Amino acid sequence: MTTASEGAPEELLTAPQVMACLQLGRSAVYDLLRTRQLASITLGRARRIPAHALTDFIRTRLDQEAA
Repeated sequence: MTTASEGAPEELLTAPQVMACLQLGRSAVYDLLRTRQLASITLGRARRIPAHALTDFIRTRLDQEAA
């Protein structure tokens, strides 16, 4: 299995893709980005969310719910 550090590109998601994955609206996703609960990068004017950041966000929320 190849990781991003070994040269494989990191999958970057758009806000609409994250909206679909989380079944949330646009403002909810942008609130998560604005409050840095969900990590992202900016490329020019485009905001992209690394796939691992979405996975980390979900895992963190599941851990919080279980506590």
